Amino acid sequence: MRPDGPTMAAPEESLRRRKTGYSHPEPESPPVPGRDPAGSPAHLHAGTFWLTRIVLLKALAFVYFVAFLVAFHQNKQLIGDRGLLPCRVFLKNFQQYFQDKTSWEVFSYMPTILWLTDWSDTNSTLDSLALLGLGISSFVLITGCANMLLMAALWGLYMSLVNVGHVWYSFGWESQLLETGFLGIFLCPLWTLSRLPQHTPTSRIVLWGFRWLIFRIMLGAGLIKIRGDRCWRDLTCMDFHYEAILIVSGNLSFLNWLTMVPSLACFDDATLGFLFPSGPGSLKDRVLQMQREIRGPRPKPRFGSVVRRAANVSLGILLAWLSVPVVLNLLSSRQVMNTHFNSLHIVNTYGAFGSITKERTEVILQGTASPNTSAPDTVWEDYEFKCKPGDPSRRPCLISPYHYRLDWLMWFAAFQTYEHNDWILHLAGKLLASDAEALSLLAHNPFASRPPPRRATAQTRVCSRHRRWSATRRKEASITQPGRTRGLARMRTACPAGGSAESTTGTSSAVLGAGTPPRASGGCGRGSEPTFLLSAWRS
Repeated sequence: MRPDGPTMAAPEESLRRRKTGYSHPEPESPPVPGRDPAGSPAHLHAGTFWLTRIVLLKALAFVYFVAFLVAFHQNKQLIGDRGLLPCRVFLKNFQQYFQDKTSWEVFSYMPTILWLTDWSDTNSTLDSLALLGLGISSFVLITGCANMLLMAALWGLYMSLVNVGHVWYSFGWESQLLETGFLGIFLCPLWTLSRLPQHTPTSRIVLWGFRWLIFRIMLGAGLIKIRGDRCWRDLTCMDFHYEAILIVSGNLSFLNWLTMVPSLACFDDATLGFLFPSGPGSLKDRVLQMQREIRGPRPKPRFGSVVRRAANVSLGILLAWLSVPVVLNLLSSRQVMNTHFNSLHIVNTYGAFGSITKERTEVILQGTASPNTSAPDTVWEDYEFKCKPGDPSRRPCLISPYHYRLDWLMWFAAFQTYEHNDWILHLAGKLLASDAEALSLLAHNPFASRPPPRRATAQTRVCSRHRRWSATRRKEASITQPGRTRGLARMRTACPAGGSAESTTGTSSAVLGAGTPPRASGGCGRGSEPTFLLSAWRS
């Protein structure tokens, strides 16, 4: 039998193909997403910033979330209807000062939504602004997508709070957040809510705006030190910095977190890709597909893209124009730090710790229920703050990025007189009245389950590791708040000769014509001399 059937012919045909090196082409398998043609895992190419935008938006939204959370928890107590410095009074005084100006001129001097609201219930307005900011920032933080309208809303809401926040919002990081947030508006498309808006690539002008911001922050912080305290040039400031400044307490609010945001603009998708999961349909896979499309023929520009490009160029021109006074300030030997040159806080100057204090001065609030403060058995009890140093036996707190605004202002008050900090008299009056809103800002009220104190005082305690330092005292004019509190003197304290060589705490008080000063726990050693800040009592 001849093997000419199809079954026997197949091996012969296969053998013939192997001998001649010929074979039929195999059907080509489709490319696997997330892999290159060779089958190995694909890598993102450098030079695009799709993922960078997502990271930037999430980081900025996180800082916004913390800032609005702080506002929701503390605004009523600080600038609310019965706050320490009500914003309603601030707005009325501002309006009266500019009474010969038009409404638009007043708004341009201090842009805030509160001009358009009812001032009879500012607590509700402040809560509404904070809650709206919390909602929008939460959405951006979770989804990683935003449009210009949402980012502009966050910026406008927070600027409205900063401009009526008085001294409570006078920190440099408030303006820094507003400038960072303003740049964040132009990261996004106008309407589209997508993490990867295909027709809206990240603007290089906006990225350079972020880089210009972080450059100014770093340069300004360095120059202010070189031109400021001599100890920076002598390389001795760090001998005191961690003892006298707030680093170890974690009280720098969201400043460090916020400063990292513009630095993210220095990294492209290839660098930040490790932050995102891989796999078919993932963000990295979609970005890789978009990178391949970019290398192909470019489609005709859409009208929206042309408008957006014109807006970005206009933004670059605006930033360059507003940077002129900032650059002049950086070049000046009289450099100022943490200052804004326009009411919108768009381009500002920054810096930190131009001078270093060699001692740590803390204001300590105390109260007594004794009707006779001159009695030797009078007991004075301390009010404790949530994070401000007070009791030396208490462990320092770490609350960054949260911000206790009253705690920070108490630190500044120790370097000034009460005339510069009239809110501290309001605080003393609220302690005498056991005001629930004011007491919610504190960690410990020694009169929580008892009648309010009959008298409250504010002392300073100085912490230093030095054995000797001079003591000075300066009297100030006494002031009276009828029926509520009376402020007396401002003090600076120091331990006399013979104090401990270790880090110690000195306490002091001196009441002008008001009986025996309160006795303080701790001390700078034998013979510590009393000085005093203010005293208040109930009529």
